[in-house]
Amino acid sequence: MFPADSTKGGPRRQVLVDILGWYGLIAVVIAYGTVSLSFISPNSYVYQFLNLSGSVGLGLVAFVKRAYQNGVLNVVWGAIAVAAIIRLIL
Repeated sequence: MFPADSTKGGPRRQVLVDILGWYGLIAVVIAYGTVSLSFISPNSYVYQFLNLSGSVGLGLVAFVKRAYQNGVLNVVWGAIAVAAIIRLIL
């Protein structure tokens, strides 16, 4: 069902990776939904933090499971969030 090394490091590590992955999914969906429905601004720290932390969770799962395309997408997604946060600060 999963690649042979997806549980490398034991079941505790796998549970942690799964939790972070689910957090990432929820964070990105909440960010997208709240901006799309105009509950928050795309220029808010909340939106950018949700995108950044969500991309970290999803990217971690992608790299652990060797889904590199998804991992790279989430690295780029996170980099965009970091650039947006820097722009908001300055």
